[in-house]
Amino acid sequence: MLKNVVFFFCLLFIETTAFAQMPVKYTELINKAWAFYVAKDYKNSALTYSTAFKTNAWTSADRYNAACSWALVNNADSSFSQLNRAVHQAKYSNYDHIVEDTDLTILHTDKRWEPLLALVKENRDKEQSKFIQPVTRQLDTIYKEDQSSRLKISEIQQKYGNDSKEMTALWNLMGDKDSINLIKIKAILDQYGWLGAAEVGQQGNTTLFLVIQHADLATQQHYLPIMREAVKNGKAAASSLALLIDRVALGEGKKQIYGSQISMLIGAKTATVSPLEDPDNVDKRRASVGLNPIADYVKQWNIKWDVEQYKKDLQALEEKKAGKKLAL
Repeated sequence: MLKNVVFFFCLLFIETTAFAQMPVKYTELINKAWAFYVAKDYKNSALTYSTAFKTNAWTSADRYNAACSWALVNNADSSFSQLNRAVHQAKYSNYDHIVEDTDLTILHTDKRWEPLLALVKENRDKEQSKFIQPVTRQLDTIYKEDQSSRLKISEIQQKYGNDSKEMTALWNLMGDKDSINLIKIKAILDQYGWLGAAEVGQQGNTTLFLVIQHADLATQQHYLPIMREAVKNGKAAASSLALLIDRVALGEGKKQIYGSQISMLIGAKTATVSPLEDPDNVDKRRASVGLNPIADYVKQWNIKWDVEQYKKDLQALEEKKAGKKLAL
């Protein structure tokens, strides 16, 4: 399964949706299908994907995800049907992923499997031949450096706790890597501008965003308008831009717009959604950029979204901060 979302606690969640704006109804159905998948209700996931595709909109990632859900209910015909659309019409090319994806295990002994893989590999080779190869290879290395430490966050938190020396050491390591990566990314952006997936691949394109998202506020502010333009030109995802907008807003002392940023208050045992503008309508804003409903999003941190309770908690937090300022 291609994950809709990849999250790193207190840092970001990237939604790997297509750059083109999709109809709101389609996005709602896709998010519902994904929620069924996460709940391991694969049949309803597959059926909901099919309903979504009837809106005459789809991405190769969603076709692929639908194929996974069909495979998990042992419907090989429907699974291959979805994969063929992704491979033939949308030129799906993530060969490394498809050969390792255990969701598709039941397809491996089917006579249609090897020919399909051959087409995926062919798509990959054709796609990569158009890439700016030196930059793509460099971005691949940067991506691995960016993610390697972040993948250890949950493990260290659970084993040693947030205030442990082990966690402090991990944060310091990430900071050092981020500083080095930022120098490299700035050099690439200064020379080439914001590079799209057609130039450096989906992962390379994502890496540009990741490193900027992990940078200091001044850097984020500088590249925010550049990324806005990249979204207009189809070279960056609107969902990724939404995350950067939220990060900058909070850095400037404002409230976030899309609810993408999660924080842990000092002394608290549970995470919370960082201060959010107009919580009642957050899902409308999220859907407009291809993000899933906030209630589904925050489950990753075991947060149960209750908008009325959130508004009360937010008001109390703001009053507490105001009181502290007056006391000073």
